[in-house]
Amino acid sequence: MRRLGIESVAVYSDADANAQHVHDADISVRIGPPPAVESYLSIDAVVDAARRSGADAVHPGYGFLSENQQFAAALDDAGIIFLGPPASAIATMGDKISARAAVVERGVPVVPGLSRPGLTDDELITAAPEIGFPVLIKPSAGGGGKGMHRVETADALPRALATARREAAAAFGDDTLFLEHFVDTPRHIEVQILADKYGSVIHLGERECSLQRRHQKVIEEAPSALLDAATRERIGEAACDAARSVSYVGAGTVEFIVSAHRPDEFFFMEMNTRLQVEHPVTEMVTGVDLVEQQLRVASGERLSLSQSDIRLTGHAVEARVYAEDPAAGFLPTGGTIVTVRHPVTPNIPTGSSVRADSAMRDGLVVGSDYDPMLAKIVAYGDDRATALARLDAALSKTHVLGVGTNIDFCRFVLARPEVAEAELDTELLDRLVVDYAAPATDPAAVALVALHQTGLTCWTSAGETVSAGTSSRRWSSAGEALAEPVYRDHGLWHTAIGWRIGDTATLRHTVTDGARTFVSELVPEATGASATITAGDESSWSATVSATDAQLTVDGLTAQWSLAVDDDAATWVAGPTGTWILRPVHVLADDADAEHAGDITSPMPGTVVAVPAVDGADVGVGEVVVVVEAMKMEHALTAPTAGFVAVKVAVGDKVKANQLVAHVQATVPSESETQEEKA
Repeated sequence: MRRLGIESVAVYSDADANAQHVHDADISVRIGPPPAVESYLSIDAVVDAARRSGADAVHPGYGFLSENQQFAAALDDAGIIFLGPPASAIATMGDKISARAAVVERGVPVVPGLSRPGLTDDELITAAPEIGFPVLIKPSAGGGGKGMHRVETADALPRALATARREAAAAFGDDTLFLEHFVDTPRHIEVQILADKYGSVIHLGERECSLQRRHQKVIEEAPSALLDAATRERIGEAACDAARSVSYVGAGTVEFIVSAHRPDEFFFMEMNTRLQVEHPVTEMVTGVDLVEQQLRVASGERLSLSQSDIRLTGHAVEARVYAEDPAAGFLPTGGTIVTVRHPVTPNIPTGSSVRADSAMRDGLVVGSDYDPMLAKIVAYGDDRATALARLDAALSKTHVLGVGTNIDFCRFVLARPEVAEAELDTELLDRLVVDYAAPATDPAAVALVALHQTGLTCWTSAGETVSAGTSSRRWSSAGEALAEPVYRDHGLWHTAIGWRIGDTATLRHTVTDGARTFVSELVPEATGASATITAGDESSWSATVSATDAQLTVDGLTAQWSLAVDDDAATWVAGPTGTWILRPVHVLADDADAEHAGDITSPMPGTVVAVPAVDGADVGVGEVVVVVEAMKMEHALTAPTAGFVAVKVAVGDKVKANQLVAHVQATVPSESETQEEKA
């Protein structure tokens, strides 16, 4: 916006007071407390903020009110431009049944099914055999996969319909359902369109979004490796016809389902009447700034581009960085980002082959109030293989310390042969996740933690203090020294390792990653140490380790590493092969471990939504004690042992990750019970 000379205004809730967009904007306006219904979903609050700041227009972003017809109408009533389509287009495309009817009139192919308002369960059950199993139950309102169910047989349909209605009513306040045939081996292809107020509509090619979990996209790319030139032209024109069916204005996305086995056949799914999260891949292969086009169209300009001007050059791939733990069933995570390192300067177009659109910054608190997406890392190449390789390299340099993310999982996916060969479908990630495990701890990470614990060396991300040996200096984001080396001010008296007069002593450290215990023995040297590291399985590594210029060199191989210690005294380490949390092991902790064996802690930050257990009551192993909700997902916390429970929280309480929510005092068996067990 600054390039166009436009002043920006950011709105924020209390939860986002320290968010990146607040710092980047020229003006920021508070609109309410963390609950979205009292801030980002409050039409009155957002319109009032626009008025008070003197804004001429409002960009709705990706979620919340971005596809809300009442919001678009309210802005129009206030004399403020909505950077989106007319409210009527939002209304028609926001209801999947009316959307299907509209595009059918323009000859756009739709998936065979039954869709009209007010369909009863009996009508859907009767129609299903003619549609053909498997069928897909879909709610007419909303999106994001809520209320969608694939049904294989007629016997399973009644129960699935009841479940889908409950979910749709709870999520959207509307339990209207319709039925579609489930396309075999489906691939998710979407087309970017632009339209002005004078009837001109063009498309900018397609994006492949088949790599998704629970209907949430993870990795997207442009163009799709599935389509040939003729199909690309046909699907693009169909998308333009869908936009014409509702007199669309602005940027939008038309989504299609395509069978991997019949790529020349495509079917309309829905239209997103807004800018998509994954729009950067389209910008990279077309060279068109979509946000600039939105601004120009909204200001009344005609499209300066014609269809013949659009050329797809090269390939681009994007990975979404989520606050979630793939190794633990993709549970939402959270906490405070202690240190973050991006592969390039975030949120500033550089013209390079890598782009980072990110909300992450040092000190950012990632809570449970909103969507878990933290950033998008995008890479471009002359061909698909190059783009995939560059994205993997960029992710290896994206270090997030303090909050668990899916970065390692994204790299696991990119390395799979199915992805390399573009053999994709919307259920591929659900199959691949079965084989996923968090990367094994790199011994170099253990060596780095040991170096840090000795007080010999430590550093954080660019722009922070970088220490090597006994000297430190400041570094800019470009890696340039900002000051000459100076002696560190915390020396031997501030370390926990002790010291002696005479020859250098071997230093011993023990840490665990939760699965294995590592013992490191270091012999300090001028700029690092010689290290011998032994794992719990008795395998061992020897290395010569040195640290300079925020890089770790192990046996002559140098790589970028990041290290940070969180509030729980856990050391986070990120390097070229993964991210790990290493905790010190204390040999006198056995009694403490036994004392805490009955602890129940929340695996994620969130809100307590239910406490089924009664404080002081007797509970059995596996019995649900507390239920925590985070980022629209519920997690039941169960008793690890039988005994008497002490509940530490109440419904409505906010909890942190690893916070104690209850404790079960194990029941001591009576003498007679013990004798019976022995017998």
